[in-house]
Amino acid sequence: MGYVLSAVARVLEQPTAWGAAWEMALLAGPLWAAALIGLLLGWAWRPRWAAGLVATADGDAAALAPVQLPFATLDFWKAQLPARLRAPLGYAVQQQEDDEAAAQGSSEMANEELAVGKDDLVNLWRLVEGRDGGPAWIKMMEKSLPNMTYQAWRRDAQTGPPQYQSSTIFENATPEEVRDFFGDDEFRMSNKWDDMLIYHKTLEECHTTGMMKVHWVRKFPFFCSDREYIIARRLWKLGGAYYCVTKGIQCSSIPRRNKPRRVDLYYSSWCIRAVESKRGNGGLTACEIILFHHEDMGIPYEIAKLGIRQGMWGCVKRIEPGLRAYQQARAAGEPASKSALMARINTKVGDNFVRSLESSNSDESEIVEAEEKPARNNVARFLVLGGAVALACTLDQGLLTKALIFGVARKFVGQRKPL
Repeated sequence: MGYVLSAVARVLEQPTAWGAAWEMALLAGPLWAAALIGLLLGWAWRPRWAAGLVATADGDAAALAPVQLPFATLDFWKAQLPARLRAPLGYAVQQQEDDEAAAQGSSEMANEELAVGKDDLVNLWRLVEGRDGGPAWIKMMEKSLPNMTYQAWRRDAQTGPPQYQSSTIFENATPEEVRDFFGDDEFRMSNKWDDMLIYHKTLEECHTTGMMKVHWVRKFPFFCSDREYIIARRLWKLGGAYYCVTKGIQCSSIPRRNKPRRVDLYYSSWCIRAVESKRGNGGLTACEIILFHHEDMGIPYEIAKLGIRQGMWGCVKRIEPGLRAYQQARAAGEPASKSALMARINTKVGDNFVRSLESSNSDESEIVEAEEKPARNNVARFLVLGGAVALACTLDQGLLTKALIFGVARKFVGQRKPL
């Protein structure tokens, strides 16, 4: 406001009309330039329905697929609502679509090759043992609660999104309890320890291998649209540990929609094993879960890394109270959910398989400590990111893309040292 008042004062102080016009041009010029640049970039990234309108007006509609005017459709108007208001409206229809897909999928499971196989187990085992030959892991944080210890690492792959590794140790917990807890989608939603999960549906399941195909919708922060996942997961028991591979797969029975946005590249796999308690009692009374996770959320990687780093501990510290509530519910005799029962079906792997893996030649991955970053570099990043978030909040009506906002923010952040 002070800048505007001073600019108006400079205009009024000019002795001639030409001087006043020049001052007004200096004031309005940058605003018009920003508006024109935004218009040009926004038009370059225009939605498909806008391209269809222009093609129809120019008589070129025959060169494009038939485009239905969206203004009379419910999906169009739901897309204009903020993300936090879309969930109550959107998933009743999704439930009906998934019921139809599940009816088709049960018969397809027996005919299709397993989406998660032994090669996935080998890859996860090598990740756990640090023999995958990937880049070095950089330590991000180490936090603890009275009954939980947490460590996290990150590394940047040559291609694809950043990769994360974490180790969480729960005191007074067994591998079987933790296995059922993480596989229980119903409890995730009812207890809300994973408050990002707002919808889940089992599409296919195999009672021989325990493999499941699951449809998830996860809530993202208010300036982003929700994300949709079609994932397959399967468990193996290797020695005294459980290995679970979860990854994104293709699913032709559920059509893609503009919102929620489907995430194709998704990998979230873990190893659960009994470990010695941090309290030094000498017994294997604690349980460790080693998680490897990466996904392409459709957000610039630098913005995603900054957001994950700032919000990671806030999400992780809700897991421990959720696990204790789950233990209490099982102790009280509450029946296990269907997804938890499916998590108990796993494939046993013999010792010969482990010995063959140990004898194979694989490069080891290092773990290094993260270097401390100068505080002044992070201040500029927070200013840029905060401005991008604030601007995205004002435009979260579905009419203007947020790609321009975060793209510009990434350019400014990228000029400094990477996170």
